[in-house]
Amino acid sequence: MTAVEERPVTGVSEIFANLEVPEGFKAELLWGDIVMMAGPDWVHNDIIEEVMDQIPRARWHRKQTQDVAIPKESSEPQPDLVVLERGAFEGPGRLAPVEAVTLLVEVVSRSSVDRDYGDKRALYAAGGVPYYLIIDPMEAHCMLLSKPAGSGPDADYDAEALTKFGLPVPLEALGIELDTKDFRTLPPLRKHRRP
Repeated sequence: MTAVEERPVTGVSEIFANLEVPEGFKAELLWGDIVMMAGPDWVHNDIIEEVMDQIPRARWHRKQTQDVAIPKESSEPQPDLVVLERGAFEGPGRLAPVEAVTLLVEVVSRSSVDRDYGDKRALYAAGGVPYYLIIDPMEAHCMLLSKPAGSGPDADYDAEALTKFGLPVPLEALGIELDTKDFRTLPPLRKHRRP
């Protein structure tokens, strides 16, 4: 697959492309809105490290801080982990094409609950991402979404599997079962509206 062409940027895309993000923060372009958030905490990074260690490096790229281009949705999210098969995209550029992505992973934080379960669920489905894994240390479960359908903010995944921490999550597309027994948890601040 070829690299995402550098495109002429206008409006919010131009602002986003030239945005200077303060150290310790990250920014994403979601549905045409620029969203800035503080860097992740230790538990979050620990979970991502656990996931990365289980995905075979010989076959898969496992990238953190990798922006993904979803041009038809005016979005350039930076998921917690981007997984794509070696050879599907080899760069250069800061944007990996959504067509090359096999799995996106988000670890829910106190401030990202609605984004991860709502906005990003719709966005990733609209982009045709085959698998989206939401890891929620406050609820101690993983939600694997597959079979993306639709476009725009109404897009969604037709299949959803919920797995409690401690049980394996079958990631058939990657040829593994994700061991979750060492995933750390965070105390819930309040019951959120998502599963």
